[in-house]
Amino acid sequence: MREYKINRIAEILERKGLKNNDLVIHLKVKKETVSRWVNNKQQPTLNTLNEIAKFLKIDIRELLHPSEWTENN
Repeated sequence: MREYKINRIAEILERKGLKNNDLVIHLKVKKETVSRWVNNKQQPTLNTLNEIAKFLKIDIRELLHPSEWTENN
């Protein structure tokens, strides 16, 4: 099965000049957890995505890659 990039957390952090550790501190989670999110090995819950979006001051939708399908696929 092909691995899909679902979230854009790494891209947004880089764009904002932030590091994984900034999320670790803000969300009070383990650095391994944030690493799995950033590398798309695991996804945060919707509630956590909302907290990340608030922290980054962005729309939650910016944290997700657009779908790669259409109704014709």
